[in-house]
Amino acid sequence: MKTSLSNTLSALFKTSYKEKISFFDNKESRKTYGWTGINDNVMGGKSSSSSLINKNGNFEFKGIVSTNNNGGFSSSRKTVSKKLETTSEIIKINLKGDGKTYQFRIKNKLENYYSYVQSFSTSGEWETIELTLDQFHPTYRGKKMSLSNFKHQSIEQIGFLIGNKINEEFRLIVSKIWID
Repeated sequence: MKTSLSNTLSALFKTSYKEKISFFDNKESRKTYGWTGINDNVMGGKSSSSSLINKNGNFEFKGIVSTNNNGGFSSSRKTVSKKLETTSEIIKINLKGDGKTYQFRIKNKLENYYSYVQSFSTSGEWETIELTLDQFHPTYRGKKMSLSNFKHQSIEQIGFLIGNKINEEFRLIVSKIWID
């Protein structure tokens, strides 16, 4: 009887409780750094950026986007390994931007040459951005691909990109990225 009740409670707990998926949290940041910058200089451009953990433990992505020499983007990405329950979930990002538009990018497999992308605008204040997983569309080198939106059960890479087709300085500070 005790085992049956235990199994019932365990099953009930598993169906009603969903564990939060954390991609980055400034409380754990020093242990989980792993951000890598990729700029347009891989294609001859002149943009520059840095990806660092600042003194408050937040991820900071900042730099200068230059359209010189056919350039025009800066990005930073992090390898993760997260299983998802459903693609209707929402990625939440607590951040402080600079009033500019950025992309949040995800990959379900590291070896994919394309990313799933969703753009968002920042207000210049601390805010939480919410992005629904099934609204991420596949993109390669700035062009939308004729594949389905994100429908996968895992995420292996996350990242940010700025590429607004103008010369500009930028600064994005992130304290947390998660799915509840």
